[in-house]
Amino acid sequence: MAMSVGSDGGEDTPMSDINTTPLVDVMLVLLIIFLIAVPVVVQTVQLQLPKVAFEPTTTKPENVSLSVTSGSDGSCAVYWNLTRVSSDELLNRAVAKLEADIKKAGGVENLTPEDLPEVHIRGDINVPYRCIGGTIYTMQRAGFPKVGFISEPEPGTTTHRL
Repeated sequence: MAMSVGSDGGEDTPMSDINTTPLVDVMLVLLIIFLIAVPVVVQTVQLQLPKVAFEPTTTKPENVSLSVTSGSDGSCAVYWNLTRVSSDELLNRAVAKLEADIKKAGGVENLTPEDLPEVHIRGDINVPYRCIGGTIYTMQRAGFPKVGFISEPEPGTTTHRL
């Protein structure tokens, strides 16, 4: 609180000091109100998020490698290894591949989900999600239980588990 004692100009001179006490009081009250109100306003559904793991991909020869890009006209282009395939060709080729792998193993009873081939999708950063989603749907429809994504870690990051 500012107080004028024994001024040189007499009683009629205006006080030049700013009284900051009311400003501080108002700010403290607002701080307390926001500290109480924010947790009440922000409501979230309780869930457990998956743990992120950066692990190098182990590629088995029987795995399917797909690349998804988009053309200048907005169409989706899917490549099985280096061969471009249409949506129907992708489904037919995937079903044939899975049937051949099951036959090679001696039947479904001799396989576990870990033994089945995986699908690794590499998608261009500018591809619309409908292209990636359609590819995932087609591969799951063909019967592949594991569909994963290949991504490039940021430069300077190391492989670690969070």
